[in-house]
Amino acid sequence: NYTYDPAVRSVQCYVATGQQNQVFQPPVAALGQSAAITLEFDVLGEQSQRYTSRLIHCDVDWQPSVLTDMQFLNEINEFLVTDYRVGTGTKVPYFHYRLRAPQVKLSGNYLLVVQSQGGVPVVSRRLLVYENQVQVGLKPGIVIGGQERFTLQQLDFGISYASVNLVNPAAEVKVVLRQNFRWDNAKYNLRPTFVRDAERRLEYQYFNFENAFPGLSEYRYFDTRSVQAVGLGVLHVDPRANPTTVELQPETSRATLAYNQYQDANGQRVFESREYGNGDVNADYADVTFQLKAAQPAPGPVFAFGAFSDWQLKDEFRLAYDETRQLYTGHALLKQGYYNYDFAVAGARGTAPNETYFEGSHYETENQYDLLVYYRPPGTRTDLLIGYQTVDMNSRL
Repeated sequence: NYTYDPAVRSVQCYVATGQQNQVFQPPVAALGQSAAITLEFDVLGEQSQRYTSRLIHCDVDWQPSVLTDMQFLNEINEFLVTDYRVGTGTKVPYFHYRLRAPQVKLSGNYLLVVQSQGGVPVVSRRLLVYENQVQVGLKPGIVIGGQERFTLQQLDFGISYASVNLVNPAAEVKVVLRQNFRWDNAKYNLRPTFVRDAERRLEYQYFNFENAFPGLSEYRYFDTRSVQAVGLGVLHVDPRANPTTVELQPETSRATLAYNQYQDANGQRVFESREYGNGDVNADYADVTFQLKAAQPAPGPVFAFGAFSDWQLKDEFRLAYDETRQLYTGHALLKQGYYNYDFAVAGARGTAPNETYFEGSHYETENQYDLLVYYRPPGTRTDLLIGYQTVDMNSRL
């Protein structure tokens, strides 16, 4: 998932269910329903652009597969983006674009790429299309350990393949385990610990936390759906500024605090304007200032982190430390809406961001997990997504 053009903002990719919170549905669809996957984004500026989109079929490692377009599509692999509208009544001019993913013939990983004239990519999103050839058993487990049992969340799982003939499943079946549908901290290269040929079942049981994630804390939040009143998590709003400025409440570290239960959106966000309604084209952009109190600097650069940053440590969301005020601050241009986020510390290159430094970690936290099961049949040239399962940890419903 990447945004190549800085003018492209507020990207959302989800399965259109027709329900109110459909934007929280990850871009994962069953084979035959892939056309329900929707991509929306804004492009800042006063002039509309001509965009086309195309699909790239990828293997389990997200490298382009060797398949030709016609092996996974029934149509020419270039789709003109014709659904766009202009933002109305906003200080920051923008155009809002929407497109549906085309129907595909094979399960697996797909990259939906939107391109400007000349074939220059502006935004890309990962899509998953699955088929349930195998039965996946994914469930919350119990962490066997010392202090880890209070901070980690473990997922136990097994795969039954009684209804399909898998050749050498121990080596050919590959699984990916994700937390809150994120790719940045996903677990790869999980190999089965037991292969029960008689029962046609793979079992995955680990002892070194290979299948465990930090539970973290419920995400921080702020509400900028109104510019006429101060929303949750907001300290001050100046609607006279251009663009509107929003100063968030100063936050503090939660690393040493007890778990605090409340409902969150697992790092996601939704766009809306309380004054004018439709968040797609009526929500304006605001210059939002993040604040984090810290008695001393963190051991690395600090970033505001969440779906609004594509789960990446982007310079736009980097915070600067003021020693005299003992305060991290930073600001970013964000569309009106309700946001979840946390603070992450950058680690060594190639490692996942450290979210526990400021957020702490608790096994009681509510999180969503999903398991992706891939298989490359003999004689084929790509990995198929033959099983998919989700589970809620500590669900409040």
